[in-house]
Amino acid sequence: MQSFAAVERGDWRPSGSGRRFCARSLLSVICLFISPLYGAMHFTDATDESGITFRHTTGASGKYHIVEGVSAGLALFDYDLDGLIDIYFLNGSHHDANPAGPPPRNALYRNEGNWRFRDVTDAAGIGDTGYGLGVTVGDYDSDGDPDLFLNNYGPNALYRNNGDGTFTEVTKEAGLDEDTQMGAGANFLDADGDGDLDLFVCHYVLCLETLSTPSTCQGYPSYLGPAASIYAKTADTLYRNNGDGTFTDISGHSGIGAVSGAGMGSICGDFDNDRDTDIFVANDMSPNHLFVNDGQGRFTEMGLFAAMAFDHNGEAQGSMGIDLADLDNDGWLDLYITPYQDQWAALYKNMGVGAFDDVTLMSGAGSGTFPLVTWGTGLVDFDNDGDRDIFVACGHLQPHIAKFDKRHSYPQLNCLFENTGNRYREVSRTSGSGLQVKQVSRGAAFDDLDNDGDVDVVVLNAGGLPTLLKNETASQGHWLQVTLRGTRSNRDGIGAQVRVVTPDLTLMDEVHSGRSYQSHFGSRLYFGLGPRTEITRIEVDWIGGEREVFPSTPVDRHLVLVEGQGTAP
Repeated sequence: MQSFAAVERGDWRPSGSGRRFCARSLLSVICLFISPLYGAMHFTDATDESGITFRHTTGASGKYHIVEGVSAGLALFDYDLDGLIDIYFLNGSHHDANPAGPPPRNALYRNEGNWRFRDVTDAAGIGDTGYGLGVTVGDYDSDGDPDLFLNNYGPNALYRNNGDGTFTEVTKEAGLDEDTQMGAGANFLDADGDGDLDLFVCHYVLCLETLSTPSTCQGYPSYLGPAASIYAKTADTLYRNNGDGTFTDISGHSGIGAVSGAGMGSICGDFDNDRDTDIFVANDMSPNHLFVNDGQGRFTEMGLFAAMAFDHNGEAQGSMGIDLADLDNDGWLDLYITPYQDQWAALYKNMGVGAFDDVTLMSGAGSGTFPLVTWGTGLVDFDNDGDRDIFVACGHLQPHIAKFDKRHSYPQLNCLFENTGNRYREVSRTSGSGLQVKQVSRGAAFDDLDNDGDVDVVVLNAGGLPTLLKNETASQGHWLQVTLRGTRSNRDGIGAQVRVVTPDLTLMDEVHSGRSYQSHFGSRLYFGLGPRTEITRIEVDWIGGEREVFPSTPVDRHLVLVEGQGTAP
């Protein structure tokens, strides 16, 4: 726990654990005074100019199946390796056996540059018509291009990238065709450090398809939550990559199948800095799970012991989305979770001793989220000032909420929180027209769509068009973007930690596959530098590999760091 002195001054950073405040260099002090100039974040709605016409379908049938309210995520990734980030939207589907018209399908939009996107779904061959929920991206076959996994309601799908702009559906061939549960988040990771990407598949609940009578609230039809007696919790699944294009279910042997929950968002990362990848699952109205890796791909569920299973009131939240980043630049990954209404979005500070501290209230990171239903989220340095801000996508679950609860509405405004250095401040209403878009948002993803050095936003809206937010923050700091290329370790560098070292500040990030609300982004890492123009060195800890040091580099550029081309520390 923090000292009372830290709480009184509004500082959520720890006063102990060997990370005490120390005297800063003259440059550091100057940066503290200059950093407020790097702010006034500003976003504009670029959806109309983008050329994107995709419209999400919930498949609402009047029977209020639970899946209708929780679809879906999206993925940002460079599918054709042309240096521009493309967009893949997941779609819902219909419950009727013979619906009128063509079935809804997912859509891939190729980034043409200058905020123009072209629908290439047919040409690429990834117009999946399953009921889309979660998605993740990774080069599972190590052939140099990103592949795509879809965690659906019903049969899942694995699409292998052919390297020529097309994909081939290889689910059965890969041994992944038996999972027909209700999907949620999904993640590629190298669980055992052997250089191959394994696959974690999160599940929501066992859903009774025969349910035909909706729940009601004050006489209005409503979706039932996962706590309803008609739904059963279920275990998640871990697949080992066999290295030959196939996977084997090792849920039992690995320990992943030992517990059940109602999984929504999931993320994989090195929570304890022991250089292997752990797994966190945000469970809806059941305790969150932290699966700690022993380094050999065997996991122990430690959510309760790490103080992450419940919020600061000791209650299980209606957890939705999740992101992971070093928010206070102390070298440890912190966690942010979005929940249902009448709960705060929660920030868990990594104490570095195998436990986390819920610092939501003292940090201000949940301010304004209590009356909202929050979903996709990202911990992103939008103004490149050297610390990470927070974006939260919002939209209610119940279409009729305004009729029986005047405090709420079905479409909602999204939230943006600025990191002021020792506290978060909500700046949603002063950050441009893009934050005034009111929709029923679900998945959210973040990448530099126009390669101008700052991070933009894409939001999938249930039953409507997506929202593309162009980052037009005027007072931007310097920056560095890093892409990893593994040789001995997995090619995408998934799970690797990168530290960018300057004379007065060290920034750390990690490559993740799958995050936010059932979405994927961030194969390219982004570091905001504020006024700093000197990078001393870059350190990379590869999963299953060694630590490498890469030499100093100019700022405001995108680097590709190849394993084996640096030097030993």
